[in-house]
Amino acid sequence: MRHLIAGFLVWTVLAVIARADATVFLGRWALTSEGGGPGWLEVRQDDGVFAGALLWIGGSPETQTRIYFDGDTLHAIRIREDEIRDTSGKVVRKQIHPILLTATVSGDELNGELTEPSTDGLAVIKQTFTGRRIPPLPQAPDLTRVRFGEPIVLFDGKSLDGWIPLGGAHWGPLETARPGAKVDGWIPVDPSATNGWSVREGVLVNEPAQHEGETYIRYANLHTAREFEDFNLTLEVNLPPDGNSGIYLRGIYEVQLRDSHGKPLDCHNMGAIYGRITPTVAAEKPAGEWQSLDITLVDRHATVKLNGQTIIENQPIAGCTGGALWSDESRPGPLYIQGDHTGVQLRNMVLRPVIK
Repeated sequence: MRHLIAGFLVWTVLAVIARADATVFLGRWALTSEGGGPGWLEVRQDDGVFAGALLWIGGSPETQTRIYFDGDTLHAIRIREDEIRDTSGKVVRKQIHPILLTATVSGDELNGELTEPSTDGLAVIKQTFTGRRIPPLPQAPDLTRVRFGEPIVLFDGKSLDGWIPLGGAHWGPLETARPGAKVDGWIPVDPSATNGWSVREGVLVNEPAQHEGETYIRYANLHTAREFEDFNLTLEVNLPPDGNSGIYLRGIYEVQLRDSHGKPLDCHNMGAIYGRITPTVAAEKPAGEWQSLDITLVDRHATVKLNGQTIIENQPIAGCTGGALWSDESRPGPLYIQGDHTGVQLRNMVLRPVIK
């Protein structure tokens, strides 16, 4: 009995140590994939159970099916269901697609790997990444005490001066574990992307035209030559039916530009912080009408007014959004506008930087 009790105590101590070690992963992490693509990982403990979410390069943060630990290694797994289609596009079956992230931590740094099976099941796709712990979000700033500098006119209504076409960040080939095989990976700049941006009657216009039966054309995004930190930005935007674009604040937080008039509130609607903050009010106008945006970014908190109504009020942004230029929220960056989705028109773009 004495030996049994001693063994139980040793096992209990080891289990407690394992749980204590696991807590070093708690928090939010800015990830950078091997190809330079941005990512974001959150690890938390809900009622004693580890949980979290992952954003990997594009899209929105996705809840992980399970987070668990093996010694000093974190395992975050997400199980999704893929639809397998035949040549006509008909769904012929569904199959489970596991995506596994593993990572180790040293202080405020992560090192890890993301693995998933290839579509044909004949290879394991692997991408390494690094991560840095994101400092805790500060309290919401008192915007009545924030001072703004002189207005900067970003678009003069005559030319693209001050703007640079940037090849749309997109998927391209990376080596897989199977010799000679390829898998999609992150390519942040595509010099071959077509520039669809122009100026017409005082309006900044993007026309990413595609032609039926011809090769798909990849169009460039557009970003400012200047970089900014915190600021207030005002602009007007006009979207076509089913229009979809976005403007990235500091190159990392996307404010969605979308024809979502009449749709239920969602974190992918017009004026939302894409995938992160849902507007509290539906203030969109129908497609084809000019709409005004008034956006304030201070201390990683966003306020968005759409057509004169406050739809997001001084809300914290937990991390970068999909398609960001990088995951580091501490650095200044440009404004950049998506040009590789649909057409969009903008005018009267004025920025007032925050005076620190």
